[in-house]
Amino acid sequence: MAEGRRADTARRRQRVLSALDDAAAGGHELTVTGIAGRAGVDRTFLYRHRDLLERLHSLDAQPTAGAGLATVTRASLHSDLLAAQHRAGRLAARVQQLERRLSELVGEQTWRDSGLGAPVDIDQLNQRIASLQAEVADVHIRLDERTEELAAARLANRELMARVNLPRSSP
Repeated sequence: MAEGRRADTARRRQRVLSALDDAAAGGHELTVTGIAGRAGVDRTFLYRHRDLLERLHSLDAQPTAGAGLATVTRASLHSDLLAAQHRAGRLAARVQQLERRLSELVGEQTWRDSGLGAPVDIDQLNQRIASLQAEVADVHIRLDERTEELAAARLANRELMARVNLPRSSP
């Protein structure tokens, strides 16, 4: 009975090896499910026989060459897929951002057209207020600089006056 079991396992192994060679030569997809189906064995057979599974993975990792085409591996295809998914995610985020901005602009325009929004002259006044506030901030900065310069000049003046007022020694 044990000898029959060993012979059955040997036949299955041979079918799996043949299926691996055929799939690799024919450019078919190298997956556990595909090879197990071609060989007529259960997927667990491949998982129980690590050498067969390792051979499957090594064949799968080898590049497949087309007639004059660039070499494509499963890893490179996976990498391309991930890159495409990331790009699609970025584009979806950009589309959402643009949709929000468009919605805001259409809402503002509708608000103004309905007469409920602030008149244009109020918008202009608000813009003028903002520009004047910026000018005031610039003037404050210049005033602070001048105050520092004045303080430095006063200090220098005090030092000079102190030197002038020093008693002179007679020769």
